[in-house]
Amino acid sequence: MIDSFYVAWRYLTFNWVRGLTLIACVTLIAVLPLSLELLLDESERQLLSRAETTPLMVGTKGSSLDLVMNSLYFGETVPELISMVAVERVADTDLALPIPLYVRFKARGFPIVGTNLDYFDFRGLSIAEGRNLALLGECVLGARAAEELGLGPGDSLLSSPETLFDLAGVYPLKMRVVGVLAPTHSADDLAIFVDLKTTWVVQGLVHGHQDLMTVTDPSLVMERSEGQVTATSKLLQYTEITPENIDSFHFHGSPADYPITAIIALPHDEKAGALLRGRYVGASEERELQQILVPGEAIEGLLANIFRIKNVLDAVILMVGMATILALALVLALSLRLRQGEIQTIFKLGCSRTTIARLLGAEIAIILAVAALLTALLITVVAHFDEPLVRTLFIR
Repeated sequence: MIDSFYVAWRYLTFNWVRGLTLIACVTLIAVLPLSLELLLDESERQLLSRAETTPLMVGTKGSSLDLVMNSLYFGETVPELISMVAVERVADTDLALPIPLYVRFKARGFPIVGTNLDYFDFRGLSIAEGRNLALLGECVLGARAAEELGLGPGDSLLSSPETLFDLAGVYPLKMRVVGVLAPTHSADDLAIFVDLKTTWVVQGLVHGHQDLMTVTDPSLVMERSEGQVTATSKLLQYTEITPENIDSFHFHGSPADYPITAIIALPHDEKAGALLRGRYVGASEERELQQILVPGEAIEGLLANIFRIKNVLDAVILMVGMATILALALVLALSLRLRQGEIQTIFKLGCSRTTIARLLGAEIAIILAVAALLTALLITVVAHFDEPLVRTLFIR
């Protein structure tokens, strides 16, 4: 039997193009469904683990999936905005701790997450370098964001405009990096965390001006009267918050009307959570424009759709696999026709049909063994990198 494997190996190495083609076909048939299964299992684990640890979420009525994906995984789609009044309403019920989120802007491709310090405690985020947020205009980077941006405490980062030409005249904000978070292997690693007021500065709702009472340039002042100064359009808006100008930054309008994208509500217990959800059923007109949902239920709906797609992909892969197996059988049959001269020579040397069958069987066994080895190697690589692959391909 060893002789049969030796002869088969020598034949395959001589006809290496044919051998490699057959090995590649068998390997792909095995790797595709197994890799898909691994990635879907990991995506289910990541999506559910983050959603199941988030009890309740409040946002505007509309797509619950968009709301959850934006708030939990900082997705691209921004839901309709709600105001800080919604946060006050949740807090006034004394049933849950509200954590506001404003996830709308980006900096060099990474999401800027406006929130408060309660979010860090809720997610168990700890500072690996530097310190936590303390002042307006400061930011803390997630572990992967800091690594890919090459930034650390003491560096600066500019926010990105929402459009190429910002007609509203809102300038990018130069944020000071004060800390880097420890890795959590979640969406938080890819985020840039700032205070809510900083996101409002990015939007242009909170800004600072030069002190007009001390301005001597006449082109900046339109009119002076007792205790009042009217500025011209040449007045400089700050794009960096420093200790010297931080006192000049101020709100326009009521802060209660300022926008956020969602609220994470942490009920004190299960009963408080049920009571809070009841407050949004047949509530006031303003609350009727909002919804409260359980993120885990929204993600389960998404996973149901994913697995329906998976069933279709499995059927397609099965059909392609069957077609490939038939093609391999055809290749082997044609190979036998082409090798009739070799087979006749083997017969003339006194070998039986059993010997020929062993030689062909040894060739197939070698092809399957090498394909199985490559499949195991590729599956090991996919299993090792499934976490970042899922975040890149499915979640981010």
